Amino acid sequence: MLKPNGDFQSFGFGARDYYHDLEEGEAKKWYYFEKFKMTLHSSQDLHKGLEIQAANGKKILALKVFAHALRFFKEHCLQELSDQSSTRIVNDDIRWVITVPAIWRQPAKQFMRQAAYDAGLASPINPSQLLIALEPEAASIYCRKLKQREMVPDDDLPVQDFHLPRTTSISRKVSTPSPVASPPSMEFKAGAQYIVVDCGGGTVDLTVHEMEDGGTLKELYKASGGAWGAIGIDKEFENLLVKIFGIDFIVSFRNTKPAGWVDLMIAFEAKKRTASPAKSNALNISLPFSFIEHYQKLKGASVEQAIKKFGNKDIKWSSQGMLRLAPTAMQALFEPVLQDITKHIEDLLNKPTLEGIRYMFLVGGFAESPLLQSEIRRLFSSQLKVIIPQDCGLSILKGAVMFGLDPTVVRVRRSAYTYGVGVLHRFLPGKHPQEKRVIKDDVEWCTDVFDTFVTVDQSVALGEKVTRSYTPAKSYQTSTVIGIYCSDKEHVMFTTDPGVRRCGELYLEMPDTTGGTSRELQATMVFGDTEIKVEAIDLTSNKVGRATIDFLNK
Repeated sequence: MLKPNGDFQSFGFGARDYYHDLEEGEAKKWYYFEKFKMTLHSSQDLHKGLEIQAANGKKILALKVFAHALRFFKEHCLQELSDQSSTRIVNDDIRWVITVPAIWRQPAKQFMRQAAYDAGLASPINPSQLLIALEPEAASIYCRKLKQREMVPDDDLPVQDFHLPRTTSISRKVSTPSPVASPPSMEFKAGAQYIVVDCGGGTVDLTVHEMEDGGTLKELYKASGGAWGAIGIDKEFENLLVKIFGIDFIVSFRNTKPAGWVDLMIAFEAKKRTASPAKSNALNISLPFSFIEHYQKLKGASVEQAIKKFGNKDIKWSSQGMLRLAPTAMQALFEPVLQDITKHIEDLLNKPTLEGIRYMFLVGGFAESPLLQSEIRRLFSSQLKVIIPQDCGLSILKGAVMFGLDPTVVRVRRSAYTYGVGVLHRFLPGKHPQEKRVIKDDVEWCTDVFDTFVTVDQSVALGEKVTRSYTPAKSYQTSTVIGIYCSDKEHVMFTTDPGVRRCGELYLEMPDTTGGTSRELQATMVFGDTEIKVEAIDLTSNKVGRATIDFLNK
């Protein structure tokens, strides 16, 4: 929640409650944001000037909103740590770890880093004070050390009462029988392979790891997933409301009665969390008085009439002011999201290179849902051991702390994309297209050639480097900018190929002009970490050059 002048007011439940208590006219002046993290996943053109819309319809810089949120966490953590210790803890005493979905692209990771810099967690001068951790990786780091007592027992959940309709059956070929019996301990040995399914509020991320000698982890397949988090169920509920009461009413109510809308979604959230395949009684969702009154005023009919007209036997009206959803109606709201999740898991498990997977960890806040747990176990427990940690919503937090203590624990990752730059090659008739032919200094060149650094799903060890040398085009040139391109295809010939896009820029500074155009700057791209990094050496002076990589100003 931001004040009308854009200053910070509150965060979390405090922000929600403050917004709820504002008078209708006053609420329109304040900036209230919810579920804004998904902006970084859904935006196809992420940049520092991106704006996000508050509940009052006004827009503000997204970077400012994220920085306010991170600054709140920083100040809260420093205060809590100081209160629990005999000395005052300051920011320089802390190494910060920010977790992000593994399927986020490089621009989103850089955006979070910049927001952290703006919030004062770290700075470009000391970037190592901040680590970006991938959420399913963090969960994997924690889960590999789980003991039996730290897991949800298999018999805690009924799996027979709720079956999603499926167009295809789940099948998987395995070379040896899957160990579905509970082992006495989950202390994995070298060679153990498992999949981590991180189900959060906005996204679901999956990563596949193999335990190595010494306890390090090797990624077996690039991180994958989609926008199938718990807020997808909220959207299904909103769609249901639109079908019953009409899009014009829902938009009007949400815009003119913000406190009532907050009340309604709080009531739904409470019922969503308790939805279970074991429940046979109807779920009552309280409709605010402002909702009932506004519908009567706008439509000239009662809420009860609208529900009866909708004609769904599983959705009824209670005289106590409740929207009554039968268990099947609530399960129908979960159905699209659960189908997306289970279909993706099925596709991963059927890949020939992943036949050795014997365990699945289900983690994240959404993984606490009994409906999700039940469906995952029903579909996959015959093929592998499904493991749900106790307090599965904290698995990422605990793993992030372990990652902060040892960032080298994930030794090998898989590249999410094919990365490279555009270069000139000598033109070869018959190999290169005629339209790519250019002549410079009486020499024929082929333009737009894609010089590959790393290919999609390629195994990249931590700290693995790709080095290229660059020379200035002009003798007085003190810097150069090189475009970075990416594609989800493995084989790319030209930067103009379908699916190739410019995703970033490489900035190289060459302040020493001695040597003119014969100067040489060696740039090294560092892969295998959670972020792509760059370093440079001026070979003319043998000094470290200044090099930066920017995915937000492409």
